[in-house]
Amino acid sequence: MTQLLKAFFVAGALLSLAQASFAQSTTSAACANRGDLDALYCDANKDLVADVPTDKSKWKNPSTLIFTYTPVEDPAKYENVFKPFTDHLAACTGKAVKFYQVQSNAAEIEAMRSGRLHVAGFSTGPTVFAVNKAGAIPFAVKGDAKGFQGYNLITIVKASSSFKTVADLKGKKVAHTSPSSNSGNLAPIALLPAQGLTPGKDYDIKFSGKHDQSVLGVGTGDYDAAHVASDVYERMAERGQIKEADFRVIYRSQRFPTSSFAYAHDLDPALATKMLKCFADYRFPAAMQKDFDGADRFVTINYAKDWDVVRIVDKAAEAAAAAAKK
Repeated sequence: MTQLLKAFFVAGALLSLAQASFAQSTTSAACANRGDLDALYCDANKDLVADVPTDKSKWKNPSTLIFTYTPVEDPAKYENVFKPFTDHLAACTGKAVKFYQVQSNAAEIEAMRSGRLHVAGFSTGPTVFAVNKAGAIPFAVKGDAKGFQGYNLITIVKASSSFKTVADLKGKKVAHTSPSSNSGNLAPIALLPAQGLTPGKDYDIKFSGKHDQSVLGVGTGDYDAAHVASDVYERMAERGQIKEADFRVIYRSQRFPTSSFAYAHDLDPALATKMLKCFADYRFPAAMQKDFDGADRFVTINYAKDWDVVRIVDKAAEAAAAAAKK
């Protein structure tokens, strides 16, 4: 079995998230359209996200809102970064708000699917899985008055290395982050074959777990190269965790939207509406702006439109996996 196939089997295992029994699912007869959503959800209006349950007894209006942010770096760091906002959200909604530290994308998605997580920031690639597997409803991205933030897939190597293009990485030690990551795995699989490099075929995929670990691994020589999100790389340089002069970017993709913020589909609609206004009205203090590359607000997005390029990459990655099985 190739490493590429193993990677996709791992992704499938992680993202199936111990699916509930079919007896607990919404039946086909009760759901006119489901699209790519899991059997637990329905999409009657075809907006690509899960509908609010028709049974109002299933609506949730918890006394404590559980919030988290994608673990692209140390989860404890983000609990502190978001403290001003979670304080605001508590005051705005009249609910207690607790930050829930998660250690992986899969754990974050499973937490929302199981009902233990109410609102969260999901990384770009995992947003698709959160929508389809956990009933997440993306509604915003960090940004400013000009619009929402984005990032590029970049491939980095040590500045002292001889690698000039991604095609030079055949047979080398190349780090991916996690199976569901857009820039850390899916986008490289979908986009790099056109650049002369096929992950899983031209080199064995090695998962580091996180973007910062991939970057640091290149710096220490554990990896010859790594595919990471440009915004994480740039923040690490700004914080002094790395010196950009020690690295070289040999590939840069088109721009993707950055992490989405999404709420669980079964929140009471009145609570969801109130919470969305709390997000929309909030302006980041200086410290948060510094941590998030100048973003000063949550910008409203439309999943069907704004995540289209990400879903294209996802489909291309699925096609690559299918082709590798033959």
